Amino acid sequence: MDPPNQKPLEIHLVTTTDSPEFTHLTRSLTQTSLVGLDAEWKPVRTHQTSFPTVSLLQIACQLGDDSVVFLLDLLSLPLSSLWESLKEMLVSPDILKLGFRFKQDLVYLSSTFCSQGCNPGFDKVEPYLDITSVYNHMQYKKNGRNVSKQNKSLSTICGEMLGISLSKELQCSDWSQRPLTEEQITYAAMDAHCLLGIFKVFQAKVAKEGELVLKTNELSIPSANLGLKELFRKHDMNDKVLSTQFCEALAIVQATTCSDVVQVIPSAGGVIKKSSCSVSNPMDAFLLKIVKKHGDRILLKESDREPKTSKKKRKKQLPINGIPREKNLENFDEWQGTAPWDPLVGGDGYPKFLCDVMVEGLAKHLRCVGIDAAVPNSKKPEPRELITQAQKEKRVLLTRDAKLLRHDYQIYKVKSLLKNEQLLEGTQYHNAVQKFVDICKLSD
Repeated sequence: MDPPNQKPLEIHLVTTTDSPEFTHLTRSLTQTSLVGLDAEWKPVRTHQTSFPTVSLLQIACQLGDDSVVFLLDLLSLPLSSLWESLKEMLVSPDILKLGFRFKQDLVYLSSTFCSQGCNPGFDKVEPYLDITSVYNHMQYKKNGRNVSKQNKSLSTICGEMLGISLSKELQCSDWSQRPLTEEQITYAAMDAHCLLGIFKVFQAKVAKEGELVLKTNELSIPSANLGLKELFRKHDMNDKVLSTQFCEALAIVQATTCSDVVQVIPSAGGVIKKSSCSVSNPMDAFLLKIVKKHGDRILLKESDREPKTSKKKRKKQLPINGIPREKNLENFDEWQGTAPWDPLVGGDGYPKFLCDVMVEGLAKHLRCVGIDAAVPNSKKPEPRELITQAQKEKRVLLTRDAKLLRHDYQIYKVKSLLKNEQLLEGTQYHNAVQKFVDICKLSD
């Protein structure tokens, strides 16, 4: 994914607090003013009374021209040793936090820490900038007019803004399994790292347009010799002073307070000195201006801390092929009915499959073992389009979307997304494919 002239991404898996990786993490958090955040957890299959447990927290740190990604294994690390430092980082005014719809991640993360006695968890991220806001702003600047808010995926945004393909195949894999595979480690790191890349494009475009350029040269030298009273009588000069000097003054104050000032905390054993600011490299003036103009925050309410239960009345479901829909969904892994490629129904006798966008990468692996597998004709097909294409080409539809199972057609729900293991190690999905092939042979 990285350009050829760019060095490989530096990734550190942090599993213990006494490791060099943990020391590198704590040092990096004091030296960075920009981080990208993401989290992974084991997918929830059914409605539960508690939030999922976050298994992995990704923190991508921008360190000068370089970046490094830390993967915090929350199943191995003692959460009590992370809680204070993470909470301080999330609310530090010296660190801009980037995320992609990170509120849900924060809810799950807070619940995970609370379950280990780290109350009250996390309730705020500030300053924060969502990548969807960055993308929408870029679209507005590109088109020169207001556009409807885009709910595009992170993969799509990466493709448009960075020109890279961000695979989402492992998004629903089991993140509670240990050890993590190399594919999972790379996937998790890229999810956080790409946030820095997107922000860099945004930052460069803002600078090029001159939207946030500091015009310090507008304050002429003779004006500096004016008295305070005369200076503020000039309204235009007043505005210039306030607008051009605010960031520089704030940076000086932050640098001063962060370097030498300490808090003296009395204790039973004497006096403990604690730094009032852990970040030794505060934001530069340009980044401060971006935060001021585009920055936001995530603030969790009490209602966010409890899983929401649906109060809608359940509609009466019609049976599928004479089988109650509930039972049909429970037994989705049992293939029923005549194969669409069966000669009795007009097929050619050869098994064919259509992999929807959730398992699109599986198609080429199936073709490698001699099975005819296709992908959707469009990038974002509607369910009806998928089924129409499958019917027309006489294919069984392979998907991970449980909602598609409601349609009256031969659809198989793929349980795992580790396709290489499925095909090479004879996993459950490969066995299901083999069962389809055996049925076809019997029908001949």
